[in-house]
Amino acid sequence: MSGEFAAPKGIPDYFPPASADFLAVRNALTGAAHRAGYGHIELPIFEDTALFARGVGESTDVVSKEMYTFADRGGRSVTLRPEGTAGVMRAVIQHGLDRGQLPVKVCYAGPFFRYERPQAGRYRQLQQVGIEAIGVDDPALDTEVIAVADEGYKSLGLSGYRLEFTSLGDETCRPQYREALQEFLFGLDLDEPTRERARINPLRVLDDKRPEIKEMTASAPLMLDHLSDSAREHFDEVRRGLDRLGVEYVINPRLVRGLDYYTKTTFEFVHDGLGAQSGIGGGGRYDGLMKQVGGKQDLSGIGFGIGVDRTVLALEAEGVSVAGEGRVQVYGVPLGAAAKSELVYVAGQLRAAGVSVDLAYGDRGLKGAMKAADRSGARLALVLGDRELEERTIEVKDLSNGEQRKISLDDVVATARALLAE
Repeated sequence: MSGEFAAPKGIPDYFPPASADFLAVRNALTGAAHRAGYGHIELPIFEDTALFARGVGESTDVVSKEMYTFADRGGRSVTLRPEGTAGVMRAVIQHGLDRGQLPVKVCYAGPFFRYERPQAGRYRQLQQVGIEAIGVDDPALDTEVIAVADEGYKSLGLSGYRLEFTSLGDETCRPQYREALQEFLFGLDLDEPTRERARINPLRVLDDKRPEIKEMTASAPLMLDHLSDSAREHFDEVRRGLDRLGVEYVINPRLVRGLDYYTKTTFEFVHDGLGAQSGIGGGGRYDGLMKQVGGKQDLSGIGFGIGVDRTVLALEAEGVSVAGEGRVQVYGVPLGAAAKSELVYVAGQLRAAGVSVDLAYGDRGLKGAMKAADRSGARLALVLGDRELEERTIEVKDLSNGEQRKISLDDVVATARALLAE
């Protein structure tokens, strides 16, 4: 490391050429959402701390251990957003979107913040793409949300993942299951913090990653065995929808997400090529969240959050590159000050015509400038010297096959577009 300053621990930088994969992943995931009618929503980076405490759940690790919380200059407690759903629900309530056409379907992308132990795929600033569909409790909508995520992954060429899927029940069967689970957990030799967690929210114990706890809870009662008739029908309808769409899945009755608001449909996308940090995205339905964060109505919703960082790592594990072609299509090589001035003008014309262009700035010679052209990934190089400038011509070199031709400067835009279209 050089320089006086460095990024905070656990905060990654993305820069060329690796940032091309990052952008391609984010664009593919948001593109799948837009094709399903999800409009863009831009959320604040920080919110009132109480929004996350009430919305995410005070017993979760996210709220109790991982949030970046501080007092602003007015003494108000604010928190850098650790997830997106609570913020979306706040925006829906605040702006009355729940009084319009339902469901409200929105998509967001950006950084989220959790104070975790940094490691590969687990960062303190994590990048996510998420969607939320709020206002309709319909298993067909659950199917759509899951299928949008699956389509996004497939559009990237990702194949080595699996979809794990379950139901966490509804308000009619959760209380009875909670009692059965607590009775089981209180019969175990749990440490005091875990026993307290079992008292507050027993599902959190099933989400405990410690091997000794996982072993003790291996025979715990399962929510799928306690579903009400309505929750069972909802679950079966989602399954039938996924089957119809050809979305492959594995039913995991022990699946518990790390946020308290999930009910009914709950799912996670897992990629074993990432080791311990195998989850690359997930989500579920949430009944009751709107009321919890101050809404007058009690509308249900469903959504997902997909880790862009982890999806990039999953693609790397499979040897898949999604960056596409080079960062520009054309690279200008000026040989002299007058040629540079002319190429700046030519570059402007090409950009106006929709062609991406970069130039060899500074005082590079021909050899160094052509190396830069190769590194840029450009398909064409435009070489202009004093003699060509006098003749009003320019050399066009196809960097993919080495073919070179001299054309009129007036024909640069038409020629470049024709060659790039081949």
